[in-house]
Amino acid sequence: QVQLVESGGGLAQPGGSLRLSCAASGFTFSNYAMNWARQAPGKGLEWVSGIYSDGGDSWYADSVQGRFTISRDNAKDTLYLQMNSLKPEDTALYYCAKALGSRMVGSLEENDYWGQGTQVTVSS
Repeated sequence: QVQLVESGGGLAQPGGSLRLSCAASGFTFSNYAMNWARQAPGKGLEWVSGIYSDGGDSWYADSVQGRFTISRDNAKDTLYLQMNSLKPEDTALYYCAKALGSRMVGSLEENDYWGQGTQVTVSS
């Protein structure tokens, strides 16, 4: 069965960095785009970033553009999110999601499997 397991969350200071990972199994990882989303306390789910199945293109929400970098290693079936210049407003539970197709990024609805999430807290 499809499994997505996020890791790498934790506590970071404003201006700091964290790198999230998402280990995928149960499907042909290299055939599907992948997305990151987050949910801050008391708020709805927000799409953060997405990457095509071959890693050839990536997309970002305006709120993280220039600070976050999404990448993937198809040989290791793993998705990453490098988060730099972290802000308190980046505090959220971060999820990775498997898209329905190879280029479906930018949408919360066009994902069929989600991980359990990893908590990121940005605070001094």
